[in-house]
Amino acid sequence: MKNLKHISYPAVAPSLLSADPLHLKEEALKAEKAGAQYLHIDVMDGIFVPAHSFGLEVVKELAPVTKLVHDVHLMIANPLEAALAYVEAGAELVTFHYEALPMEAKIHRLIQTIHQAGANVGLSIKPNTPVSVLAPFVNELDLILLMSVEPGKGGQSFLPASLERLDEIRSLFVSSSHHPVLEIDGGINEKTAPLALAHGAEVLVAGSYLYGHPDFEERLRSLL
Repeated sequence: MKNLKHISYPAVAPSLLSADPLHLKEEALKAEKAGAQYLHIDVMDGIFVPAHSFGLEVVKELAPVTKLVHDVHLMIANPLEAALAYVEAGAELVTFHYEALPMEAKIHRLIQTIHQAGANVGLSIKPNTPVSVLAPFVNELDLILLMSVEPGKGGQSFLPASLERLDEIRSLFVSSSHHPVLEIDGGINEKTAPLALAHGAEVLVAGSYLYGHPDFEERLRSLL
């Protein structure tokens, strides 16, 4: 299991949701060459969110391609049943949604299961979910993912209230010696990235701002 604390922050996690679906290996290598530390892989089931996207086969295909942290974001209705398969497929970080499993005992159990399987664990919340729901899990998590748009669709605009929510999440760490990595996803570009960083974000997930542009590497650097 890769230690997320050994990565240099702030970091960028290019999102393959905006990449060329016919050339995912090349798009992953592009991210690594440009200096990314993470590779964000969105898994959508058409139930938890309306859209469908990558599944197990894509994670398996990409696992040996780069040395990046394969950051698998499960936007699915059944993370308790599916998460282990993604670890076995090569995910070094598996993030699931609080809203998909809003039962404290089950969340604790899934965190433990993923850790025992040898991967890092992240927990994500949607824009309208209170930050306070994260509090019981802070000491067990490797990463917290704050959605700064509604999950399920790329290219949305950053929600300004997300900055205050980053501050709220950071306040959860004040009385704890453990500090999960703080990741933000949605509407990240050259204008919103510095704001998110100023409010404590450490990993910036960016898709449409990076992929599909000839100056990918320059755009990635501009986020930092």
